[in-house]
Order: sequence, then structure tokens, then C-alpha cells
Amino acid sequence: MSDLKTDDPGRNELIDRALEREWFYSYDLPGGQRTPTYHHGELDAIHDTRWEMLNTHLKSVFAGQYAHLKAVDLASHQGFFALKTAQMGFAEVLGIEARQSHVDDSTLIADIYDLPQLNFMQSDIFDVDTRQLGQFDLVLMLGLLYHLENPVGALRLCRELCKGVCLIETQIVPGLTGVVDYGSYQFVRPLKGSFGIIDETGETHGPEASLTGICLIPSLEALKWLLLKVGFNEVSVLEPPETAYEQLRYGKRVMVAAHV
Repeated sequence: MSDLKTDDPGRNELIDRALEREWFYSYDLPGGQRTPTYHHGELDAIHDTRWEMLNTHLKSVFAGQYAHLKAVDLASHQGFFALKTAQMGFAEVLGIEARQSHVDDSTLIADIYDLPQLNFMQSDIFDVDTRQLGQFDLVLMLGLLYHLENPVGALRLCRELCKGVCLIETQIVPGLTGVVDYGSYQFVRPLKGSFGIIDETGETHGPEASLTGICLIPSLEALKWLLLKVGFNEVSVLEPPETAYEQLRYGKRVMVAAHV
């Protein structure tokens, strides 16, 4: 049970439920306590860097005016970034997550913070009906692309859902450049980037792993080229802060902003 209480008994009960277990994210709970994590804080740096980069870019795009904007977080996990987006003042925030356990966790967090504009649904992202969902001013896809066997389809989905800006954070692989014979030595085509294949087939039971285990990870050149080809008008790579998580600081991961 929590030692620090709010003045709401119902919320205190929810907070106690959150504190009785370990989480992937460290949440600052109403009442002053933080959720314990099963990695003992070792992964907090990547979450903090993602949020700092995301927050900085959104302030420049929307000038802090979020009250009439809608956001969707694809593969929202336990709701950390969806929660922060709702706390920024977005009018509606939807998290879409394939694992029901994560949806349950996210809903608990949303109830603790009393954010009725924050909702979650259980679905593989490739099963969503984009016509029913409509479009969003902000689309987030953080830490998902490199767990997918169909990253191109995921980028097309981002474009269908987006009417403003899409922020993608992903692992990347070294790129290949040059030209290749394409049907004949007399006919060559330039490479537009490349993909690396990572095997997660033995890890699909894990809460942070791929659903299928087959992961195609793009090079940065491939990612930028694909975003333009699926219909975004402008693509930029966001600059990580000096204190960034090491993979983002050294370009092994990137956050890319794609604008409609």
C-alpha cells in the first residue's frame, strides 16, 4: 500500500494497485510516489530522450496550442507517451496496442491521472480501420518500426492516419549505396537504402518483442526515402540533445519527423 495519499479514496486504491507491481516505465504518480520498474531504471534514459525530442519538436510545430488537436500513439505499450501527450493538453489521445495486458495497464494509468480524453484500444496496427478512426494531427510510432516484418505497410498506415506530423523513433542499420544490375548488366538501378533482418522468433512471448519475430530494420536513407514515397511532403531527422541516450546520440537510433 502507498504511504503518500491523495484526497480521493478511489484514486488511492488505483495508485496502490500500480505500486504493487513492476512496470516498464517509471510514472510520477499523484501523491508523490513513482512506479517501480523491472529494469531498475536502466531504460529510463531512452524514454526521457524520446520525450525531450518529441516535446521540443511539437512545441515548434504547434506553438504549444494543443487544445483542439487529436493524437494517436501506435503500439502505445503501457501508455507512457500517450499519457504525456494528453497531459500536454491534446483534446483527444488514442493509444493502439496489440497486447491486451498493455491496454489494461494503460487504462489503469489513465484512470489514476483522471484523463478522460485519453483512451486505449487493443488491436494489431495492421487490423485498424483507418476510415473509422479518421485522421490525427499527431501520429506517434516510437520503438515499433524495427519490430515489424512489414515496415513499409506501417509507414503507409502512418500516412493514412496523419493530417499533420508523424514522429517515428526507431533503430536503424548501416546503409548500402551504389547501383545494382537489375535484370541485366546493361540495366542498373540506384539503391535507395537498405534493410537489415533481425531474428526475434525466440522472443515473441516477451512484452517488448515483435509479434511475429521477423524484423526488417531500415537504414536512415531507406526510412527517409520511404516516408516521401508513401506521401509525406517533408522529412527531417531530429537532433538529439547532448544528454541523449547513447544510441540516439551516436546515430544508431533516430527520431524522424514526417510532415503532411
